[in-house]
Amino acid sequence: MSNNANDNIIIKKSETSKIDSVDFENLSFGNVFTDHMLICDYKQGIWEKPVIQPYEPFLIDPSAKVFHYGQAIFEGMKAYKDGNDDVWLFRPDQNYERFNKSAKRLAMPEVPEAVFMEGMKKLIELDKQWVKNEVGSSLYIRPFMIATGPGVVAAPAQFYRFMIILSPAKAYYSGEVKVIVAEHYSRAANGGIGAAKAAGNYSAQFYPTKLANEMGYQQIIWTDDATHTRLEEAGTMNVFFRINDTLYTAPTSERILDGVTRKSLIAIAERENIKVDVRPILVEELIAAAENGTLQEIFGSGTAAVVNPIVGFSYKEKYYELPKQENSLALQLKAMLNNIQYKLAEDTFGWTVKI
Repeated sequence: MSNNANDNIIIKKSETSKIDSVDFENLSFGNVFTDHMLICDYKQGIWEKPVIQPYEPFLIDPSAKVFHYGQAIFEGMKAYKDGNDDVWLFRPDQNYERFNKSAKRLAMPEVPEAVFMEGMKKLIELDKQWVKNEVGSSLYIRPFMIATGPGVVAAPAQFYRFMIILSPAKAYYSGEVKVIVAEHYSRAANGGIGAAKAAGNYSAQFYPTKLANEMGYQQIIWTDDATHTRLEEAGTMNVFFRINDTLYTAPTSERILDGVTRKSLIAIAERENIKVDVRPILVEELIAAAENGTLQEIFGSGTAAVVNPIVGFSYKEKYYELPKQENSLALQLKAMLNNIQYKLAEDTFGWTVKI
């Protein structure tokens, strides 16, 4: 193992690469990782120098507070390669800003921009060959932070570890998606951590989603915790409803994640003169639109799938099939966003950042 260091980051390159053993045509999302990872530890109130090293397991104390009190946050991002073999990030400033908002909400230290941004760029530079030059292929980027401080006292830890790992990804497609509108379970509550990308938010969804799966549905459209009358998110994604030719989506709040893909789709729609109405949407509005034929599309938006069309939904044991769309607005918006990400269209917003 060879060591190189610059002023900010220690780099320990792997002597071998596992890239030749990877079947890039048959990737399962989030299960294959590149040769290197970034680690940066927080001790005694100070961030140490980041280290990029070979991807490998590491030891952690059994009493680490991440295990006992759930201090764990993460982000999801992607890098894309254009026709000139240049690699681009998409709106990384938004992910960095949201990461530190999550950190503050969970009483964790904020990560310095130099560690997050420069560390990520150098890590991607080192594993650049893992980013394939074709539309649909990308490099999924997972920055995360956990509490490594020992002890089972119910208080914030004194030691933390920030890491970035990378995973090559193909186009994310899960087939037809049918959803249930939640009547009992909630994703988040006012005053809680719904707006943070905290690990606990996602584990709390597993059980109600399992129940939905057993009934033949892939995901849940979450409703508000107090009355279950307002539509909020779809699974782990923000959600849009097209009624006639207007796109409706709920405003962000303490309960709803400020999705980067969500805000990007809104900006593109407004540029294309597509009417967007950001306001609370009632379940009764959705049912009425489905029954009178004005409900055209429902789709989720997020980093992994970008846009995930929903073919139908169930509410109070009644199923509503959505009409087939020859000119799906969801897929049009997805194509326009992908074209910006892969540098196939002009980035009029200044969202892309070259590695």
